Amino acid sequence: MKIKNKLSLVVLLLSLSSSSLLAKEESISMQMIKKAQKEVGEMPAAKLKKLIDDEADVIILDIRQSNQKIDGAIYADESYEIVRGELEFEVMTKIKDRNALIVTYCRGGKRAALAAQTLRKLGYKNATSLKDGLRGWAREGYPIETAIGVMKLIEEYQ
Repeated sequence: MKIKNKLSLVVLLLSLSSSSLLAKEESISMQMIKKAQKEVGEMPAAKLKKLIDDEADVIILDIRQSNQKIDGAIYADESYEIVRGELEFEVMTKIKDRNALIVTYCRGGKRAALAAQTLRKLGYKNATSLKDGLRGWAREGYPIETAIGVMKLIEEYQ
């Protein structure tokens, strides 16, 4: 076998093994997310909207990165922003009541489930996540507060 062919074979094998490792890591991540979702539950957007409209005691916790805030936010009387990576360090100074209903959200719902799971481990008994995150909220047609005002996603069918 020529050196060029051997080198091509080595590159191919390395490529296949790295793809396999990435797929395995993604699978582990998804397993962790699914476990978190099962442990903390996921609140449907309609239920959260009703709680907000009824002025129920609910804390909305946005855990997105600052560069994702341009998407807008869910407005509620009591809402906080704590980046997921700072949650363990900041939440106890912002949310004192460990029995409060806390609904975490991110863009798609996955990191929010992990954040709610962390909150449970920190003693917040009623932490849960918003099913499908801000995207799910928007798909339901609920308002999103942005820098230019309150917006709603409208789909037109032809």
